[in-house]
Amino acid sequence: MLARFKFALLAGVLAVPLTLGGSAVARDSVLTQVDQTFDLTKVPPGDYEAEKSHTALFFEISHFGLSAYIGSFNKLDAKLTFDNADPTKSTLEAIIDPASVDTRVTKLNEHLKDADFFDVAQFPEATFKSTKIETTGERTGKITGDLTLHGVTKPVTLDVTFNGGAPNPFSQQFTLGFSGTATIKRSDFGMSAFLPKIGDVVALRIEAEFAKVK
Repeated sequence: MLARFKFALLAGVLAVPLTLGGSAVARDSVLTQVDQTFDLTKVPPGDYEAEKSHTALFFEISHFGLSAYIGSFNKLDAKLTFDNADPTKSTLEAIIDPASVDTRVTKLNEHLKDADFFDVAQFPEATFKSTKIETTGERTGKITGDLTLHGVTKPVTLDVTFNGGAPNPFSQQFTLGFSGTATIKRSDFGMSAFLPKIGDVVALRIEAEFAKVK
């Protein structure tokens, strides 16, 4: 009886991929067609938009010095205009919805939206607009831009890694992948509630995929 149960369980697990968008073999066949490149000169130039289901912005902040609290923003849009002849002439713009802040704690989410922090009623958007792009290696660079948050604009520099580009095997749109990090001080943007018990330095992490606009 136990042996039959284990066999049935194993069969069920193996059958899961067949119920998720076709057979595992068919999906693997599509994925093996991805022709990834790290050569920026081979990336099609032009406008790219953030692919929302594969783009995320996370933040990390000290909580009483006991732990690093991690949250995210669930709604953001970004546009990249890419110049493959000279990547430093590319531009990046992003819009973040502070009301989409997500800490996995409902009461804390609501507190972060009020006047102590993001004050989303008065400042419903945060924006980033690049002003300078530098290459620091074959796949790394720095993007400096103006971050407007809580009604205050300050320069911020992102350390960026290019994760490669390839035609998306499903949409056929050429897609670029990037990882980025930055640090800011929330007090610089007029958010000083509960300092210093709640940290001032906020570490930002960005994972993004940009799809070529057809």
